[in-house]
Amino acid sequence: MSTISKLFNLKGKVAIVSGGGRGIGKYISIGLAEAGADVVIASRKLENCEQVATILKEMGVRALAIRSDIAKIEDIDHLVKATVEAMGHIDILVNNAGITWGAPTLEFPVDKWDKVMAVNVRGTFFLSQRVAKIMVQQGGGKVINISSVSGLSGSPEETHPAIAYNTSKGAIVTLTMDLAVKLAKFNIQVNAIAPAYFDTDMMAWLRTDQYRHIKEHWLEEIIPLGRSGKEDDIKGVAVFLASNAANFITGEIIRVDGGQLAK
Repeated sequence: MSTISKLFNLKGKVAIVSGGGRGIGKYISIGLAEAGADVVIASRKLENCEQVATILKEMGVRALAIRSDIAKIEDIDHLVKATVEAMGHIDILVNNAGITWGAPTLEFPVDKWDKVMAVNVRGTFFLSQRVAKIMVQQGGGKVINISSVSGLSGSPEETHPAIAYNTSKGAIVTLTMDLAVKLAKFNIQVNAIAPAYFDTDMMAWLRTDQYRHIKEHWLEEIIPLGRSGKEDDIKGVAVFLASNAANFITGEIIRVDGGQLAK
């Protein structure tokens, strides 16, 4: 039996956070480092990753910034190889990298559909596959996928015309449960977090004059707690799922949505 402090302590663990250079990925990277983990921050924009790595190093953990586009298999392979070479092992994978595209459903372009799926679904799976091979050799690990409440229900065209994004996040829910079952025998726990509205760069369009009314509608009528998600709201859940406190939890989808889907 372990004390609570030991259960949540990530000291000595190595985590990869894809899309870790900003927004929710940045919050999670900081949370894992605060719990003691060494963190590899990966995204297409190296500068953002380097800025986060600097913050984490000041906390006293090892941090590495790697440019990686998970839509490209060669980038995935490089990310995994570079992490093992620099850190020695991989204990935690946070699949946060993702993109969105807004367009009317009946006119949604094929190329944008393919682009969203390439990053959000294919990239998530193949990065998980590569990392899981390392975890099998090590005797276990944690995979945390970032889905969305948009992947758990439909949304009106007027407020969220992003059917490819919603579909991709629904696919992450199924992928999470299926990987959880398939990897359980290797002591790899696979879970997902499904956030609602967080005021990040991806949601910047809601801060424009044209769409501010949608943001106000969500906060006043859709989310019972009446506010957007913040850093502390997401990083605590991520640390929990990455820690030994979640050793008997796998295939779970934890909604961090301010009660949105409880209505």
